[in-house]
Amino acid sequence: MKLYGLQKMTLLDFPGRVACTVFLGGCDFRCPFCHNYELTTGATPALMDEDEFFTFLKKRRGLLDGVAITGGEPCLYRDLPDFMRRVRELGFGVKLDTNGAHPEALRKILAEGLADYVAMDIKNSPAKYAATAGVERLDLEPIKESVHMLMASGTEYEFRTTCVAEFHEAADFEAIGAWIKGARRYFLQIFTDRDTVPFGNLHAPSREDMLNWAEIMRKYVPDTEIRGMD
Repeated sequence: MKLYGLQKMTLLDFPGRVACTVFLGGCDFRCPFCHNYELTTGATPALMDEDEFFTFLKKRRGLLDGVAITGGEPCLYRDLPDFMRRVRELGFGVKLDTNGAHPEALRKILAEGLADYVAMDIKNSPAKYAATAGVERLDLEPIKESVHMLMASGTEYEFRTTCVAEFHEAADFEAIGAWIKGARRYFLQIFTDRDTVPFGNLHAPSREDMLNWAEIMRKYVPDTEIRGMD
């Protein structure tokens, strides 16, 4: 497995852990607001191979206690479970970020207890999912299966939506709320523009909208919070 990025320490990416974050390349979505778009297309060269990473990780024993795996979409990799096992064998916790489009991979990971925490993106309401994910013909059934799987699992998890003024409105959060009603935890994340975002002229929602959307979601998921707002 090739790693396309490494954040050597983070207090934000893995709740309750001092972690590093590894970035894997490739994704089957093309979200117009993606911060890591260069990773989705494979245009960025790999940073290191798996053995180099584990040499780094062994030196961080006692300093780190977790590894967050993100992308791109990690579940595209057939050897992801083996990678996660190696991390766990060294005594580190594992957090997985996923778009939920690969329930067969997620099922294996959950069944083997390879993830201590899973963060799954909910891009938008079902009616606007394809446009928000940048995929013309998107089958929502695998994503719905992943949602159900996480909610029925004993693994710690969160659902999260990156909120973009041009893509989201109050009615979308009513639909999202009805979809994931009873979920353990949900975060609304404010879009911030960067040079790596593939499409220009996208904006963060207003503070008023973010607060309103959070209140809508709390009717369905009481543990709803906003990330990225002062």
